[in-house]
Amino acid sequence: MSFTELDTVYMARAIELAKHGRFTTTPNPNVGCVLVKDDEIVGEGFHQIAGQGHAEVNALAVAGDKAKGATAYVTLEPCSHYGRTPPCAEGLKAAGVSKVIAAMVDPNPAVSGRGLQILADAGISVASGLLEQQARDLNKGFLKRMETGLPYVTCKMACSLDGKTALNNGQSKWITGPQARQDVQAFRAQSCAILTGADTVITDNAKLNVRIDELPFTMPTSLPLRQPTRIIIDSQNRLTPELALFSIESPVIIFTTSLDNHTKWPHFVKHEVVPAVNNKVDLSAVLKRLAELQFNHIWLEAGATLAGVFAEQDLIDEYIVYIAPKLIGDMGKSLLNFAEVTMMSDITELTFTDTVMIGDDIRLTATKAKQATKIENKE
Repeated sequence: MSFTELDTVYMARAIELAKHGRFTTTPNPNVGCVLVKDDEIVGEGFHQIAGQGHAEVNALAVAGDKAKGATAYVTLEPCSHYGRTPPCAEGLKAAGVSKVIAAMVDPNPAVSGRGLQILADAGISVASGLLEQQARDLNKGFLKRMETGLPYVTCKMACSLDGKTALNNGQSKWITGPQARQDVQAFRAQSCAILTGADTVITDNAKLNVRIDELPFTMPTSLPLRQPTRIIIDSQNRLTPELALFSIESPVIIFTTSLDNHTKWPHFVKHEVVPAVNNKVDLSAVLKRLAELQFNHIWLEAGATLAGVFAEQDLIDEYIVYIAPKLIGDMGKSLLNFAEVTMMSDITELTFTDTVMIGDDIRLTATKAKQATKIENKE
């Protein structure tokens, strides 16, 4: 089916609406919906919080009787199953819409074409594929979990112009400027979880929470800020409840190779035991378990050793690197530590997908070459 210029305009509006839920919808995807009748938007909405009305429900509530005969533009195929809310495909059918255009088919096995089929069987015109790549970009974590059984992992790093993360004595505050640090808070807030290792927690006494006062925007008052779950890799059970991490009452999951049954932990701390590889936590098993727990997007903010193991095992989907206009020198600490590569044919190839100035620093985004689709310069 061919799409008109107006179809593209309305779908682009639906995509913008979907972005409003990026801090609150997990484990559900971000979805927007626009209802159009006689070239006029009669209703629009987005999915706000998991367990509450989906985008289509919210748009239909705004449109009321005007939904009859309207065209629905939705960024993801309307759901077809009963979960915490009724199927949106049935809601659109009951409202009497005449056409539904979805940006993409839902890869969730519980939907996967069934929503569009319900509508088509009811005599409603259906189509999909309009602005599909933009719709996929909305939900990289959800889509990867549905398609592969693993979450999407973004590795954040910060370094000087000569690629160093800290002085040789460990001092690193601050390599980047305040705007870059605020930018990191925004990315943290959008993630399902922040993952790091016991070394980082112990050395930095890190809290790993979203610092609301540092966000470079104001959260909508109607949507509560969701603190990401803090995931800690602690193979040797070195963490103790006295650390600053546990002074904040928000979920923590500690992955280890064996349980320590003698320490009394706060009620919001859970332990997960996974297999060991060379006496260390099996990171592949960690990611698989996180997907089972419905984590879509993991923000990896770790030291050079743990980040290096993730990189070496090809477990990172995306790198976000903040580069400061500073020079540290040869004795500084490197971004990643992993085994030496001796053949150019064995190196990991990435593609830059975004570059933008954040204050005095540069933020570079790179993905695996096979995943990258374009280079976008926003300077």
